[in-house]
Parts: sequence; C-alpha cells; structure tokens
Amino acid sequence: MDMKKDHQDVVTLDVHATKDLLDSSGYNYLDVRTVEEFNKSHVENAINVPYLFSTEEGRVKNPDFVNQVEAIYKSEDHLIVACNAGGRSSRAWVDLHNSERIGDDNKWILTLLLLAKW
Repeated sequence: MDMKKDHQDVVTLDVHATKDLLDSSGYNYLDVRTVEEFNKSHVENAINVPYLFSTEEGRVKNPDFVNQVEAIYKSEDHLIVACNAGGRSSRAWVDLHNSERIGDDNKWILTLLLLAKW
C-alpha cells in the first residue's frame, strides 16, 4: 500500500482551532514563510524554517527543508505547519510526510494552518 501523500490529503484548521491546539495540546508552530515575512510578524514561539527562499531570480525551494525540520523536531512532535495562504505549508506538509525518515510508526503529527490574521 502506497502511503505517499499529496496536497489533497492536507487538513486545514482555522485560527481559533489552531490557537486552542497551541494553548492546550503541546503542538509546535512551524512557520514556513520566508525569513523576511517571519521577521515582519509571527506567532509567539513559532519556529521559522523557510520552505522557499527569495532570490534575485525569484523564490526557490529550500533544498534542506526536511533536514532542517528534522534537526529541530523529533518525529513524535506535533507540528502545525503554517504560511500566509496555504500553498507553501501544503507543499511543506507533503514533503515532511513523504520524507524517507518518516515511516508508518514514526512520523510527525502534521496539521496545516492557512495563516489568517492572528
């Protein structure tokens, strides 16, 4: 059975449900926006691992994204993956879920948030 996921498997949460999880359930907030966006504003205690980098040629995918997340979080950690509108966090969620390190019994519990005005 193929356990690969794609963007259609992503579950979204509204801001209120996300805040409830952050306040009571031990979830971690992974902000996948660019460093520039993160520095303008971010959720308290959020960790920033950009999914894309801004370059002179435009935005390019962070080739070390999964490795950087793995260096910060343990596989049993609960993550809320967030960006501005859902595109990057959706792709980041898929990449994290499908990473080779994560198997059926050893994977992050990943939740996607379409980041609205906090």
